[in-house]
Amino acid sequence: MEEIAELLKDARAEAGISLEEVSKDLNIDELVLKNIEEGHIGAFKDIFEIKNYISDYAKYIGLDPNKIIDEFNEYLFEYTSKIPVNQIEKTIKENQESENDKVASPYTITKSKSTKGIYVTIYIVILLLVILAIYWSINQVTVDKSNAYVISYRK
Repeated sequence: MEEIAELLKDARAEAGISLEEVSKDLNIDELVLKNIEEGHIGAFKDIFEIKNYISDYAKYIGLDPNKIIDEFNEYLFEYTSKIPVNQIEKTIKENQESENDKVASPYTITKSKSTKGIYVTIYIVILLLVILAIYWSINQVTVDKSNAYVISYRK
């Protein structure tokens, strides 16, 4: 990555363009361009994002973007091929386990059975309380199977 960074930095300096000018013209933050020129690929979250920045930057300063991206891909291959296979497998397993807990879209959300059971239980308890309240209010109004208002008129 250092070679690519140096190539981009030297080409920009040779063209007599400041980093600030490149930033304004490409609408890319100056810090992003500085990280590219210094070879700090760890400052980026996404490889595709940095590839787009490098391609746009190379095109802007007059370099062949395809050649630069090919070099970047070779760098990535060398970098990732040094990662032990067991570490890659471990990471894949961890990602698969964590993906099982995640939902990809709000339209595919499925509630667990325990959550549905809690809601059903709450609805049943509320229904029983409403029935109990109705029964209690009816018992308050009736005396000896006669309505209270009828009894009050008879006195």
